Amino acid sequence: MNLLVLLAAGVAGFAVARYCNALAGLVSVVFLGLGGMVAAASWFQMRLEDNERLEQLEFEELAKTHSGSALFEAKDAELFPVKRSREQFERFFIPVFTVVVCLIQAGGAYFLWRWLARPVLVTVVTQPSTALALFGLLALVLFLVGKFSATFARLEDHGLRRPGPVYILLCAYFCFGVALGGVGGEGGLARADLYIARGLCALLALVGLETLVNLVLEMYRPRVKGKVERPLYESRLVGLLGQPEGLITTAAQALDYQFGFKVSETWFYRFFERAISWLLLLQLGALVLSTGVVFIEAGEQGLLERFGNPVPGHTLLEAGAHFKWPWPIDKVYRYRTEQIQTFNVGLTPEAGKESERVVLWTRQHAGGTEDNFIVANRVAGGAEATNDMAGKRTPPVSLITGTIPVAFQITNLLSWAYTNSAAPNLLEDVATREIMRYFVSADMNEVMSYGRLEASETLARRIQAASDGYGLGARIVMVGLQDLHPPVKVAPDYEKVVGATQSKRAKILAAQADSIATNELAGAQAAAIVNRANAVKTETVVGALAKAALFTNQIPAFEAAPSVYVQRAYLRAFAEATPTARKYLLLATNVHDVIQFDLQDKIPYDLMNVTVPPAKK
Repeated sequence: MNLLVLLAAGVAGFAVARYCNALAGLVSVVFLGLGGMVAAASWFQMRLEDNERLEQLEFEELAKTHSGSALFEAKDAELFPVKRSREQFERFFIPVFTVVVCLIQAGGAYFLWRWLARPVLVTVVTQPSTALALFGLLALVLFLVGKFSATFARLEDHGLRRPGPVYILLCAYFCFGVALGGVGGEGGLARADLYIARGLCALLALVGLETLVNLVLEMYRPRVKGKVERPLYESRLVGLLGQPEGLITTAAQALDYQFGFKVSETWFYRFFERAISWLLLLQLGALVLSTGVVFIEAGEQGLLERFGNPVPGHTLLEAGAHFKWPWPIDKVYRYRTEQIQTFNVGLTPEAGKESERVVLWTRQHAGGTEDNFIVANRVAGGAEATNDMAGKRTPPVSLITGTIPVAFQITNLLSWAYTNSAAPNLLEDVATREIMRYFVSADMNEVMSYGRLEASETLARRIQAASDGYGLGARIVMVGLQDLHPPVKVAPDYEKVVGATQSKRAKILAAQADSIATNELAGAQAAAIVNRANAVKTETVVGALAKAALFTNQIPAFEAAPSVYVQRAYLRAFAEATPTARKYLLLATNVHDVIQFDLQDKIPYDLMNVTVPPAKK
């Protein structure tokens, strides 16, 4: 019965899911198919055990009537062929079947996840009402059949009857989830079905991992004769999800073992067991009600939406506490409106790499891959040189690389959130466009040197004007051009060109300094010569005037005492003419003079102390 129900539910679920485009329904069909395979294996294994039991009864009846016969002295393999078939089935077929189930689970999870990740995939349930009705009916049927089968298996205490019912119950819950996805699509949550489908894919991968672990542990599990083991293909995780009430039984057994008495038979535990569903509902209700209060932090603003649409008059929420309808009716989206946010233009980030503290032109920046921008070069030349296409010449453009941070602040949250879709991406595209437009009309050397500040201000104005044109509601705070440099491959050659240019400039400045020094020195020497000539001129003129004035003053002296004047003039001339000669003054006139003349000149003292340089070899 479990096998037939799972097969019928799988066919019906696939048809409804394809008709309604329910992605979660298509994923749940995989679980229905796996449940059908597990139910078929357990049914076949049960048939073998029933045949083995009948074979044992027949053998016992024959043993009563033919005791001591040679028939019963044969080997067990000959006496019990059905038992041998069952043992061979459990020894070879069950592990192979479990490996196949594991591969289906892992492969289904992988391919379904890739299929759900396709951008062209339609994620909207086309017929939400039909999906809600049919999957809800399918969930009800599966739940009733699964409960009946699970209770029957528990009363019979037959382990091979458990795998089928737990898959039926689990698929019933999944169908109920698919129905809720249809409700979400009807209420405005278009991607609810996609999220449920991805959750089912993750659960399928987890079940496949559990099956793989069971296969590995099966190789090292000790075999105890006579002990009934759980089927290898039975998933404990599926059983826990299909029958969550088993957790209470397990907890009761653990408490009994821990405390040493029957805690599960106390009145409190009995009350807790009876009221567990209401307690869970109360907790779920408290959790839902707690979503009716939202707190907006300082520096933030929130947008209130009801079923995906803005609430008129209460859309914008300022900092503080606010009341709203519980989730999923109302949802609040927070934005940091007072924080200065940044994004980088010209840098493609790479995962797992961190930016370096020291950034050089000649090394690739570790934060990612930098993009190249076309920038103009101003070259000297007239219109004839520009239009001359006969000769080969380098075009007046270059490439520039850099990480350009753009800082912005959200000033109008409603425009930022509702005027355009994906406003951050649009602002980044606008900034990239304006930067590229500016670079193609700017000079590379100016942008990389003294023109950075002006270029930064110009770009900020252009990006602000473009963002205002799209109604983004953002204010451009700053555009940074600090990290501009040539591409890494040409950076060494560019540095050589810059070094040659600087060397040329240094030589020009040195030549200008020499020119200035030579000209100024020549001017100084010319001024000195002119000044000396003027001094000699002045000295000559003044001396002549002084002599003329002296001659004029000598005439009265001569007229006053001619003999005295002549004698004094003679003596002055004699003294001036013989400054180094010996002179004798005769003061007395009434004695006989004895005059001795020594006409031998003495050698001067300086001639006796002349140092003669050594002769050259």
